[in-house]
Amino acid sequence: MPNIEHHYMEGTFPMDMIPKMGEIGLFGVTIPEEYGGAGANYTAYGLAMQELERGDSAFRSFASVQNSLVMFPIYTYASEEQKKKWLPKLASGEAIGCFGLTEPDFGSNPSGMITNANKVDGGYILNGAKMWITNGTLADVGVVWAKLDGKITGFLIEKGMEGFSAPVMKGKHSLRASVTSELIFQDVFIPDANRLDVNGLRGPLSCLTNARYGIAYGVIGAAMQVYESSVNYSKSRIQFGKPIGGFQLIQEKLVWMLNEITKAQLIMQRLGRLMDEKRARNEQVSLAKRNNVWMALECCRLAREIHGANGILSEYPIMRHANNLESVKTYEGTHDIHTLILGQDITGESAFM
Repeated sequence: MPNIEHHYMEGTFPMDMIPKMGEIGLFGVTIPEEYGGAGANYTAYGLAMQELERGDSAFRSFASVQNSLVMFPIYTYASEEQKKKWLPKLASGEAIGCFGLTEPDFGSNPSGMITNANKVDGGYILNGAKMWITNGTLADVGVVWAKLDGKITGFLIEKGMEGFSAPVMKGKHSLRASVTSELIFQDVFIPDANRLDVNGLRGPLSCLTNARYGIAYGVIGAAMQVYESSVNYSKSRIQFGKPIGGFQLIQEKLVWMLNEITKAQLIMQRLGRLMDEKRARNEQVSLAKRNNVWMALECCRLAREIHGANGILSEYPIMRHANNLESVKTYEGTHDIHTLILGQDITGESAFM
């Protein structure tokens, strides 16, 4: 927290935090200890994401990608050789990973992806592009999804492969302390050993379910931070001869925030238990992500009202969290897409087509 406002304004990620995060086990939280992970449960993972996003979405995004979108698919779908090669390095922070699914023209409809792989002697040739990739420019390894003979297949792309580049995306008003990149593949050769053992949308969607769970827990931390700032501000800001916390309208906003944060925490406590028991449904994760991001954004807007003009200053965390959450609302399943997922589950009718 002491340095994040500076990094947000400068548009830089605090790289010195990576080995520290690895040292205390924030990468590979649910991965077995034999591969360098913490071997903890999903509740521990969720609480870690909550505390990281209390600082900034950039921290949680980095850890969420490393945990759910890189280490999870390598542990689940890669060969033993690839697990031993990458998981310990990713767990310690020695190596950084990224996840390539979204394309310039295909986000909510990943089945329409254009990126493709063709089989050749000893491996595959990959062509295409990905967009909005967290950690892409920093990554030593990327879990990238492409069509192989018309079926979506996962591959491990390594930094330095000829024809592979990852330029940084500039000009963001949101997630400014997070590194967001494009991934460009021009006749990139991928060895047979780097193919993941999974076909179809089941592969990337299983990763996204894990990541969405972390997001749903993480955004509670952002809400907690703006709530705490609002409580402190309301006690010290004097208007009309008394602290503004003594006025009914301010108290109503604070009560709403506390009420919704508590409900979100209870949702995640239960969902965490279901994740540990391998009984959580994708639709339950969608409900949690949809509700909690909306709740956190509303908390930011109420906090901005409580802080008045001061709410736009970097002295307070309000606008930084609000801007970040605008991105979180639309990545890894937009608010509307999660609405349609739930609508289909309720009615049995798909509204996607």
